[in-house]
Amino acid sequence: MAENQPEQASPYDSSAFSGPQTRKKREMPEGLWMRCPQCEAMLYRKVVAENLDVCTECQYHFRVGGRRRIQQIVDTDSFEEMFADIAPADPLEFKWSGQTYADRIRKEQAKTGNLEACLTGVAYVKGRRVALGAMDGDFLMGSMGSVLGEKITLITEEAAKQSLPLIIVSMSGGARMHEGALSLMQMAKTSASLGRFDDAGGFFISILTDPTTGGTMASFAMLGDIIIAEPGALIGFAGQRVIANTIKAELPEGFQSAEFLMQKGFVDMIVARKELRSEIARLIDYCAA
Repeated sequence: MAENQPEQASPYDSSAFSGPQTRKKREMPEGLWMRCPQCEAMLYRKVVAENLDVCTECQYHFRVGGRRRIQQIVDTDSFEEMFADIAPADPLEFKWSGQTYADRIRKEQAKTGNLEACLTGVAYVKGRRVALGAMDGDFLMGSMGSVLGEKITLITEEAAKQSLPLIIVSMSGGARMHEGALSLMQMAKTSASLGRFDDAGGFFISILTDPTTGGTMASFAMLGDIIIAEPGALIGFAGQRVIANTIKAELPEGFQSAEFLMQKGFVDMIVARKELRSEIARLIDYCAA
């Protein structure tokens, strides 16, 4: 072999190989799948949305925001929002954990696109015109402050003015501590407006979703002519741990669930989300004439 002739690579020389050729894995887009907190099944998010945000395996009802809730109940594009320009103030200049109530409100408004934790307006449900209020749990957990109480009162008065059935969908962690006694006053304010509505012959359907607690549960949410709850919804005033420590007793199984309240007579009906529109229309036909 000539001295300057290049050497041939041995077929057994590992340096002659660049390694096995592998296909690059495609990245899985985030957010396509979700886990059901009840049955722990992995669910395709689009399929869950098409099923009205209900688990296709165990029928667990996921929490939904106010606008999504309205879309699921009313006829397409029939919702006309009212009182949307009423925004909360910071009367107590409340501060905690290095932030102010005013700053927190701005963050919640940016997150949800709403000024408050309640949407109100008029709409049609299977052709029946109704006045509607829907609480938004994505906004400070649907807590009841002065503006929320005002909007519930205003939509109740509008229902009386137009002689419309009133529907309020509750989803709330209770009174809003950032407004102190002003928040608690909304319990009496909303209850009084519903009392006047009842005196005028109005028909009120109250829909309780997960969770409906605290001052909301102890006021307008439980004053419906018909009280409907979603399956599995948590409904109660104080927390279970507080109650158990106060009465020094073990609470019964299922305590504060929609099913437990149904057994005890606090709820008239438990209605699955996919049946809610039809049930509302039926009740209006039977009771609001």
